[in-house]
Amino acid sequence: MPTARQKRLTLVACILGSAIVFIDGTVVNVALPAIRRDLHAGLATQQWVMEAYLLMLGSLILIGGSLSDLFGRRRVFTLGVLGFGLTSMLCAVAPSSTLLVFARGLQGAAGALLVPSALAVIVDTFPEDERGAAIGSWTAWGGISTLIGPLLGGFLIQAASWRWVFALSLVPVAGALYLIRRHVPEHLDRSVHRHVDVAGAALCALGLAGVVLALIEQPTRGWSDPLVLPPLLIGVASLVLFVAQERRARDPMLPLSLFRRRNFAFGNLATLLVYAGLGAATFFLPVYLQQVAGYRPVEAGLSLLPVTIVMFGLSRRWGALADRLGPRLFMSVGPLVAGAGLLLLVRAGHEAPYMSIVFPAMLLFGFGLSITVAPLTAAVLAGVDDEHAGVASGVNNAVARVAGLLAIGVVGALVSAQFGSRLDDRLAGARLDPPARAAVERARSRPLTVDVARTLPPRERATVRRGLEDASVRAFRVGMAASALLTMLGGVISAVGIVNPRRRAASECPGGALVGASRELGRARRVEPFPHHGGEKAPLIGPRV
Repeated sequence: MPTARQKRLTLVACILGSAIVFIDGTVVNVALPAIRRDLHAGLATQQWVMEAYLLMLGSLILIGGSLSDLFGRRRVFTLGVLGFGLTSMLCAVAPSSTLLVFARGLQGAAGALLVPSALAVIVDTFPEDERGAAIGSWTAWGGISTLIGPLLGGFLIQAASWRWVFALSLVPVAGALYLIRRHVPEHLDRSVHRHVDVAGAALCALGLAGVVLALIEQPTRGWSDPLVLPPLLIGVASLVLFVAQERRARDPMLPLSLFRRRNFAFGNLATLLVYAGLGAATFFLPVYLQQVAGYRPVEAGLSLLPVTIVMFGLSRRWGALADRLGPRLFMSVGPLVAGAGLLLLVRAGHEAPYMSIVFPAMLLFGFGLSITVAPLTAAVLAGVDDEHAGVASGVNNAVARVAGLLAIGVVGALVSAQFGSRLDDRLAGARLDPPARAAVERARSRPLTVDVARTLPPRERATVRRGLEDASVRAFRVGMAASALLTMLGGVISAVGIVNPRRRAASECPGGALVGASRELGRARRVEPFPHHGGEKAPLIGPRV
């Protein structure tokens, strides 16, 4: 049995290891304009810097859990942390956008090993009566580190270079490796014979890659291009085959029987929609604030700080209320409030003053997320059997990450289409010299930008800049409206599909009390068993924000 000190330091190692994955999911957002300038990249490349990471992380995170079962928790956790450090360094020194995208994909693959094995280490290290608080601390710091990412990225870019965004990951990597070697119990390296669903992992990755590639490239290439329609068809076919594979696999990545549970199915659908809105909004907002509104990187990073503060301060309270009242009300209202916050951003113009436009929007958005996250996790996991708790957590985490992956592609296609259409309308009939026309064409592949007009002669600079500003504002508003709609749909789905479990009196429940899943940010809370599932335990596994 591990000592109290060993358990505490093991938890710190898991938090450090997982935090770098969560931070790198969002820290790059504010670095994208600097990467575009330094590596001469367009919007599609900016999207792929994010998408390559999320694609590999989301499609392989389920198989990462299987590998930790097969080869040992500690061993796979160590491999994931070490791999993440090496690929972070590769990102930091990437000389071209192509190599950066490739390195980001490898980084996401390392993260897919790291996250589920970190959770498995916690589950195996802590006894059942301490596990809820331990996992609650892990998920709380994971959620906060995700939202701190843009702020940290802004400071690093403004003080040094975007390359330090990746290089700085080596500090927590070194700390995690030291703690793993010295304090994580070695018995977690025991191996268990189990079939790894390699075919399912390959089909999932291929399917997502094809769909996302088509969505990113379609606005600039059109549907007839060989980089659009064929990948889309291959992607859809692969996802269909993935479902068929999971139906017959001996140890599937995704046990489809879990979706027969009403709250699990509707909860994951709500997760898909809420995190799609979150992913799209946090991608496009920092880009717009820097490339159009003239914010510095640190200012763009600070724009998301209200979300972090509100989440940290209120999530635990909403989780406690959801324990007593059930998750349905909170899952219904929370996304509507968060979506209303995003709708406030459609008032932004090409200046977007922080205190009157961005701050109230982010404050309301964070308030809605704080209402949503803990009850959402509880509803998804509360009715799952012990034997499927880890898989259910992996599914919910994968859904959240895939949601951001797809949303950036879908909303990005809308933003690009709106930008090009509005630019054509504004510049129709304008007499432009060949250099000005060439600049306008370059801008089509770089929506939400006005800097291409800087090199033009004064006579044409004002005309082109006004057109780019107007097109960028209109495209951004469409993107924020789409993000708000996705988030609000998550609330509608929850209102329709989520049910509050009827709780028995203690005298009726021979199985005893459960560890409440929604008490994520501190301590475990006892609640009564859910009668529909025979009093199974509800492990505490938390948000992906």
